[in-house]
Amino acid sequence: MSKQLPKLTVGLLFGGRSAEHDVSRASAANVLRALDPAKYDVVLIGLSKDGRWLLCDAGNKTAAGAVVLAIPEDGAPLALVPGGKGQLLRFAESGQKAAVPRIDVMFPVLHGPNGEDGTVQGALELADVPYVGSSVMGSAAAMDKDIAKRLARDAGLPVVPFATVTAQAPLDYAAAARAVGSADVFVKPANLGSSVGISRARSAEEFAQSCALAFRFDRKIIVERRIDRAREIECSVLEDEKGDVRASPPGEIVPADRHGFYSYEAKYTDSKGASLVIPADVSPEQKARFQELAIETFQVLGCGGLARVDFFLEGEEIFVNEVNTLPGFTSISMYPKLWEAAGLSQSDLIDTLIAHALARHAGQQRPVER
Repeated sequence: MSKQLPKLTVGLLFGGRSAEHDVSRASAANVLRALDPAKYDVVLIGLSKDGRWLLCDAGNKTAAGAVVLAIPEDGAPLALVPGGKGQLLRFAESGQKAAVPRIDVMFPVLHGPNGEDGTVQGALELADVPYVGSSVMGSAAAMDKDIAKRLARDAGLPVVPFATVTAQAPLDYAAAARAVGSADVFVKPANLGSSVGISRARSAEEFAQSCALAFRFDRKIIVERRIDRAREIECSVLEDEKGDVRASPPGEIVPADRHGFYSYEAKYTDSKGASLVIPADVSPEQKARFQELAIETFQVLGCGGLARVDFFLEGEEIFVNEVNTLPGFTSISMYPKLWEAAGLSQSDLIDTLIAHALARHAGQQRPVER
C-alpha cells in the first residue's frame, strides 16, 4: 500500500487593488473548487481594494456554487514575513500577533496592477515562498503592453502597429492615426486587462474621449490600428515542473454584434455577450502557427508557469495582441476551458502549476556565500 504524501498548504491570494478586483474573486472561487482537498489545505487571503491582506472566513470553502469569494472588511489583517519561507502573521484588534499555518506555495489569482505586474511576485520572492506563475520580470514585462509589444516586435514577432501616449508625450488624433496607419483605432490603458478602459475612436472627438477614459486607469496608454474584421484567437500556455512548455489548441472569441469587440461587458456582465469556439475553426497550418507563436511569445517575455496569449487573425495574417500571465480562471474563462478541451482537467492543471512553482523555487535555492 503506497504511503500518502502529506498535504501541501496553499495560500490563495485574490481580490487586489486593480479595476479587476471582482474578476479576481470569481477566478479564485473556481481555482478553490479545483484544488483537491485530499492534496491541499487552503488558506484564503483576500486583498482588499485599499491594499490590506485579510484572512478570509473558511466558510468560503463550502460555497461550491459561489460566483465569487467574499473578502470581509473586518477580516484579520495579515503580514507576510520577509525571508519567512511562507510564514504569515495575523494581527488581532488588540495588536497581538498570532500564527497562521505556514504556506508551502502561494497561488496568486490576481489580475491587473498590484498583482499581475510583478509587485506581489516581488513580495513573495522576498518572503522566500514558492508561487504559481511568472517571475517578477516576466510579470512586469507582459503587464505593460507598451514594453511587451516592443520586446515582441524586436524579436521579430508580428504585432499590430501601435503608438504610446503619456501626459509628457501626447499625441493628437491626426498624429496617432499617422503613427498607426489608420484613422480607425483602439485606445487602451497600457497596464490593465479584462478590456477595462478600452474604447474605439474614429474621429478627433472620439479620440479625446477614449484617451480620457484610458487615462482614468493608467498614466500610459496605447493606440492601436483597428484590425478590420479581426478574429480573436487565444492559446493557453503551460510550463511543467521539468520546464517543458506546451500550448493548447487555439480557441476563438466571437463577441455578440451589439458589443462590437470583446469588451468588459461582453466578458463578464452579459451572459450572451460572446461565445467561445473551442477549438477554433482554423486550418492545421494555422493551428500549428498559433501554438508556435504562443510558446515563442511566452519565452520572449520571460514568462513562467502559465499564460494566455491572445492573437488577431486578419485573413491569413496573424498578429500577437497581448499576454496575460494570470489569465481568468472563472468557470467560463478561456484558459482552463482550452486545457479541458485538450484533455487536461482543471484539477490536473492546478497540480501542474503548483508542481512547477515548487520545482522552480527548489532550483533557485543556492548556498549563501560568506
